Amino acid sequence: MKTYGILGLLLILLTELNFYFKIEPFAYWYFPLIWTGYILFLDATIYKLKGNSLLSNHPKRLIFLIFLSLATWWIFEFINYFTGNWHYTLDKLYQFSIKNWKDFQQIFSKYLSFATVIPALFETAELILTLHWFDHISFKHKHTITKNLLFILLILGLLSLLLPLMYPAFFFPLVWVCFFFFLDPINYLNKQPSIIQHLKDRHLKIPLTFAFASLICGFFWEFWNYWALRKWTYTIPYFNWLKIFEMPLLGYLGYLGFGLETYAIIVFARYNYRKLVHKNI
Repeated sequence: MKTYGILGLLLILLTELNFYFKIEPFAYWYFPLIWTGYILFLDATIYKLKGNSLLSNHPKRLIFLIFLSLATWWIFEFINYFTGNWHYTLDKLYQFSIKNWKDFQQIFSKYLSFATVIPALFETAELILTLHWFDHISFKHKHTITKNLLFILLILGLLSLLLPLMYPAFFFPLVWVCFFFFLDPINYLNKQPSIIQHLKDRHLKIPLTFAFASLICGFFWEFWNYWALRKWTYTIPYFNWLKIFEMPLLGYLGYLGFGLETYAIIVFARYNYRKLVHKNI
């Protein structure tokens, strides 16, 4: 295994041990530490299995995903300002001025944490693809994609974005599908990879891979969060019961949608970045 994979595994193990010892500043910085370890370990495992990986062979793509993750998760935090579905302990989310070391920790560690979300999900998806979990799963019949269907999906995407902001108590779950409904039809129309195209061609490998990659990451996000000193908690209308760690059971369904919209976000951002700067990412 690559050296950075061993380093990643050590980061995971040491951070888990520190859930018990709570040695600072490592306890406060647990999220970027453990998820950097996760990304490094998975990337090295993927390289071991197929001789090719994001960090080893395509570092520019990894950097692109890091910045995309940072921008994307701030959008979700902005939406959460209206829905109020999760809250952080020990931090103020919307703090940008730096007056002391504590302020620096809050701001910088938050940015590092947000930057790991999409790379972790993407690496998990790459591992699933490398292991061929869903290669042979497909629809029996092809599906016709009409302009009316694309238009309906775009409208659903727009409504799924606006309704949680306007009526968060009723429509908050739509946050986890809004960008899929809105961006995936655009990707399809731009002749880019899309969930719609995969479903049209009967192939379920990519949709299932990203949905389950998100669910796997979601489990570890919640598992490690549960033991952490610095953590988030949930306030979810009507469904705030039967919790697994801090997350209500039904909340895990949102990770399936998040996986699909993350795929749509990556494709959309990559396509427009290529158009803008003419580089291969």
